[in-house]
Amino acid sequence: MSEPQRYTSSSLEAFLESALLAGGADAPSAQAATRAMMHASRLGVDSHGVRLLPYYLSVLASGEINGHPQLEVQRGEGATAVLDADGAIGHLACYRAMEVAVDIARTQGIGAVTIRRSSHMGAAGAYPMWAAEQGFIGLLTANSDAAVRLFDGRDAFHGTSPIAIGAPVPGQRPWLMDMATSAIPQNRVLLYRSLGLTLPRGVAVDEKGVDTTDPEAARVLSPVGGEQGFKGAALAGLVEILSAPLTGMALSTELVPMYGQPSTGAPRDMGGFALAINPSAFIAPEIYGAIMTRYLANIRAAVPAEGATGKPMAPGDREWAVEEERARNGVPVDPVSEEAFVELGSKYGLTLPQKA
Repeated sequence: MSEPQRYTSSSLEAFLESALLAGGADAPSAQAATRAMMHASRLGVDSHGVRLLPYYLSVLASGEINGHPQLEVQRGEGATAVLDADGAIGHLACYRAMEVAVDIARTQGIGAVTIRRSSHMGAAGAYPMWAAEQGFIGLLTANSDAAVRLFDGRDAFHGTSPIAIGAPVPGQRPWLMDMATSAIPQNRVLLYRSLGLTLPRGVAVDEKGVDTTDPEAARVLSPVGGEQGFKGAALAGLVEILSAPLTGMALSTELVPMYGQPSTGAPRDMGGFALAINPSAFIAPEIYGAIMTRYLANIRAAVPAEGATGKPMAPGDREWAVEEERARNGVPVDPVSEEAFVELGSKYGLTLPQKA
């Protein structure tokens, strides 16, 4: 299998935004989606990066995503708000929700925003990472169509139900956790199919509910935790509560699937939840900063286990290392996406990305 070709980050960014504009998105939607996809591809979350461009264009064309939404923020009691995304592309809805949460937290100490009538928002870590860069602890959850079985279950029940949290660290990149509550995200199965790779054990089952490492045979994902997968299923339940009952949106089992059937053009009406915490509302900033700095230093100084292939890392350390490497050598694009980019370039008369 050949290695993916590398492209310059700036040319990929320009291509993505131009394609989204040509495909029917307004400028705020195209900019938000490009920003979030490039976040994923720069940090090595390739399953949620530039490879998703053809999908977003397809649902823009079908009307499943509103390319010109009128987002509406309704302030609630205390430190709360509701964002009606008007069927927007999920990246725009989530960035806006986190911005509102941070604005509220500046004066209230915390800000909590529910997200209504949204769609797929890519890598969840992009949004709390932005909050952390502003000096706030950020959290984001969103539900999605059923793709993950319950512990000891056979059929899809929860979505991949991501939880992402970012925390600021003085003079450093944030502490950043971005995880699906499934063993792997659905988009990684699709990426492995396109790359011809074998799945790890314990991450997916076939149509009979039997564990499989064949991405072509994988039908349903397993919850994170392996033999303790009930923990992952419970975390998915937490995401479901924050993203569906609290927002009034559909449960994961009721959402239109992202893949597997042609788009009907009906909005997916997904829900989500954004939270921002202002550390200075609870403790002096210098104390918070000193303890966070010490905490990360302790993680990185921890002794590796015998036989370990690496050393202990703080959440986000792997991503910062990948980002640095890709800034030097370019962003990899898989062959399937390369072909799609050529077709899109021809269709819309766009300049193709430049190889690094």
